[in-house]
Amino acid sequence: MASVSGGANSLWLTEWLTTALDLRPGMRVLDLGCGRASSSIFLHREFGVQVWATDLWFSVSENIQRIRDAGVEDGVFPIHADARSLPFAAEFFDAIVSIDSFCYYGTDDLYLNYLARFVKTGGQVGIAGAGLVREIEGSVPEHLREWWTQDLWCLHSAAWWRRHWERTGIMDIDLADTMPDGWQLWLDWHKVVAPDNETEIKALEADRGNYLGYVRVVGRREGQATLADQIVSLPAHYTKKPLLRG
Repeated sequence: MASVSGGANSLWLTEWLTTALDLRPGMRVLDLGCGRASSSIFLHREFGVQVWATDLWFSVSENIQRIRDAGVEDGVFPIHADARSLPFAAEFFDAIVSIDSFCYYGTDDLYLNYLARFVKTGGQVGIAGAGLVREIEGSVPEHLREWWTQDLWCLHSAAWWRRHWERTGIMDIDLADTMPDGWQLWLDWHKVVAPDNETEIKALEADRGNYLGYVRVVGRREGQATLADQIVSLPAHYTKKPLLRG
């Protein structure tokens, strides 16, 4: 409870995601959108990997205290950074994970091209979080309308994420699936951490996994893929010219 940073239980999702990852002691792992770093602590304690616990919204000063209290200061390193402006060298990481945060930035058609440069060729990228069992075609279903807000259009199905990654040619997809009865875990946890959020609870109870659930996707950086250059600035050179001809 002290490590809650969103509507999902990050440890449940991390445990589910890591069953599909090949993590070994000493690997360098980026935990992107780590929140209060409980997933990062879990990764280090369970797999012996070094973790860069990176988040934009939560305090690194708070996270380092939590990391020290867990006794993992030598293997978990808190970083304050935007997912679109990461301070890491190319191919620095052996793997990248993102727990219940990737949908906030990863739906961008160009984002995977940006992110993939930070993982070694053949390295895994894995995401897990809230999503859809199937895409919503047309208008939002009646039983979800009271809860649904414009920011929820970032939620997608595992099949959607598979297509989103596959078409780039950057990733070889290992799996893309939906957690069995994930909606029930979503509901159970929400009743604990946000019992006053009756709108979301009612939506989950009415939906019963018809649309809402947890999804995960795991892929590996394809060795032959060519990543487009990331333009971060253009040379500034001004030459005075007449404004009008003649």
